[in-house]
Amino acid sequence: MDGFAAVQNLVKALDADRYLMASDRFRERAEALDRMDGFDLDSEASTGGAGPEHVALYRRARELRAELEEANARLYESIRDSIRRGAGRNALVQYACDAADETLEQRNASENGDSYDSLDELVSGVFRFVVPEEPKIDLSSEMVAYQPTPSRHLFELVRRTKLTAEDVFIDLGSGLGHVPLLVATCTKARAVGIELEPSYVECATRCARDLNLANATFLATDARDADLSSGTVFYLYTPFRGSILRAVLDQMRAEAKTRAIRVCTFGPCTPIVAAEAWLELDATESWHIAVFHSHINGANGLCRNS
Repeated sequence: MDGFAAVQNLVKALDADRYLMASDRFRERAEALDRMDGFDLDSEASTGGAGPEHVALYRRARELRAELEEANARLYESIRDSIRRGAGRNALVQYACDAADETLEQRNASENGDSYDSLDELVSGVFRFVVPEEPKIDLSSEMVAYQPTPSRHLFELVRRTKLTAEDVFIDLGSGLGHVPLLVATCTKARAVGIELEPSYVECATRCARDLNLANATFLATDARDADLSSGTVFYLYTPFRGSILRAVLDQMRAEAKTRAIRVCTFGPCTPIVAAEAWLELDATESWHIAVFHSHINGANGLCRNS
């Protein structure tokens, strides 16, 4: 099928869907916009010599694109208003389930773990993430460039950790703040983001302030120098490796001598963390997010089975 015919079929289908702009049709709108991205709607319409039928079709496609984007913008602002009122969890989870087209509990490990989907569009739209053009910090060879955790795994993390108001959740290498912001929205826990890049911390702090998320805090510091003494749950999406990861693991082990903690991981750092004798994997479910529990006995810091 040529480009003109493909655009024609898409426009016809969208025009025929009377309820596509309804708030609960986010997933379908995201899919339609994704398909539209495959066509160069702006340059095609200005191609010299295009006939009137061609020009009219691409004009209508651009109008539909704008309508879809406006409907999504209204949804994002509605969810943002709910978050400001303290009702963000119900609003966000409701539409997160719609974006995934299934309940969050049904997501399983057979999916491509690193891929992104319409749920990421929803979360990004709600939190209005803007990546700074010029990072201020040059990463060392052991630091990993920023990449957000796919949102479906974040909802899995929230569900599995069952965070309460007594918890302090610390994201080590928090980037633009996706994880702490979601935790602060969906739970009563205090969420702390530790991030070396100050421009990312500024962005995350603005978002938390705009959404009245008083339980979300972001600190611009090296994870090796961070105060971890209040943390009960820690998260790492492989933000660093080598000696830096070793130093941070040693810090968390020291904290585990004073209290029980949990360590949640995603990505390549998981098998390294799994090799820590003081941590035990919660193997009750097979998911992409790994959750570990500390099991150190008393002040001597000995592991139960050592």
